[in-house]
Amino acid sequence: MDYMKKVVYHSNYWYNDGLKKAQIRDMSGAILSLKRSLQFNRENIAARNLLGLVYYGVGEVPEALVQWIISKNLRSRDNIADYYIKNVQSSAKELETINLAIRKYNQCLGYCRQNGEDLAAIQLKQVISAHPSFLKAYQLLGLIYLHTEQYSRARQVLRSARRLDTTNDTTMRLLHELTQKRGKSRRKSQRQNQRQKSDAVEYSLGNETIIQPKHSRLKEVAGHLAVANLFVGAAIGAALIWFLVAPAVNQSRSDQMNAQMRAYSDQIKSLEAQVSAQTRTLDNYRASGEQVEADAQQAQTAQDSYERLMQASDRYDGGTTEYAAIADLLLGVTRDSLGESGQALYDELTGNVYPAACDSNFAVGSQALEAANYQSAVDALSKVVRMNSGYNDGQALLYLAQAYRGNGDNDNAKTYFQQVVDNYAGSDYAQAAQTALDEIAQAEAEAASAEGENTEG
Repeated sequence: MDYMKKVVYHSNYWYNDGLKKAQIRDMSGAILSLKRSLQFNRENIAARNLLGLVYYGVGEVPEALVQWIISKNLRSRDNIADYYIKNVQSSAKELETINLAIRKYNQCLGYCRQNGEDLAAIQLKQVISAHPSFLKAYQLLGLIYLHTEQYSRARQVLRSARRLDTTNDTTMRLLHELTQKRGKSRRKSQRQNQRQKSDAVEYSLGNETIIQPKHSRLKEVAGHLAVANLFVGAAIGAALIWFLVAPAVNQSRSDQMNAQMRAYSDQIKSLEAQVSAQTRTLDNYRASGEQVEADAQQAQTAQDSYERLMQASDRYDGGTTEYAAIADLLLGVTRDSLGESGQALYDELTGNVYPAACDSNFAVGSQALEAANYQSAVDALSKVVRMNSGYNDGQALLYLAQAYRGNGDNDNAKTYFQQVVDNYAGSDYAQAAQTALDEIAQAEAEAASAEGENTEG
């Protein structure tokens, strides 16, 4: 068996092991096995797609999408990863809900660092309700319940986490800690009950059993003495009040009123601080909502760019000579939203496709301009300028400006005429552009003068 066969054999072995573990909800073990499979053979499409499904099963949707996109890049046709990606993208509202749940989970981590377990627990319940397979949210909520000694709730939440992933290390450690704490609490309760029983005596009266504290007779005698002392103390106290305490009553009342006023003032300041904190929290929620929308829009842009880039790559690899159609796909790609490999592929395709696409679009635009079909000329020549603004040393810019002028859009016409003048000074194109600018300025001045005369009349 040669080296490559050994590599493929080991990769398939770990894939089968990961598949068995995933079938019994051993998600952590499945992730480890599938990662080992990909270490032996990174192009094992079945292992990579299954790893994405396992990540999706524990609520890690971004990690799942990463694996499926890599799988689709490795094999663009007959790949079930394409179905998985489209299935996730088909519900934009669900994808936005998942993104919001992940952001709320990150906020809960910050609340826990600031000793805000109550607020974190409330928000984690909302996260679990919106994203029921988010394993990390269950684990954090169970940890909070464990920390606040709410053992029954912690047990219920951690059992739900274990159903999602039966052998997760974090879940098992939390369950072990819960068992130890419940045992300590139970032993402490038993010791308290034993101490209470040791302080009491038990005897039978007929068919009834009576439990009575020890030394009850001694306590009864002590109670009588206490009553007698109470009357004596009352007499002495009355004398003290008459001779000593009465002069200080007014001062005591004044001090009490001052203390109450200070307490009321502190309460007012505390309420004002709470209102201010709640206002800041609301502002943070609004800001986080806007950020979530921006992140969702950015993610959608990245996905659309990858889709267009993959379609353009497939057409180019298929040997088609319709470079204009491929260029239309590439013009819809946002390069900054791509990763390093995506940007490299984008640069390679544009370098191979754009020159020929510029020639064909320039020919179409020039013919439309000569035929006075200005809108078609604008559509074709604007693509040329987007692909190569310096095409034919400013000729494309000049023709695009003329098309805008013919279409009645003098603002865009002046913009592109000025670019020709600034970038290609001394050329014939620059002279033609300057002449057109002067004509437009003169026409606007005459129109303004005529309007002024009509106003005066």
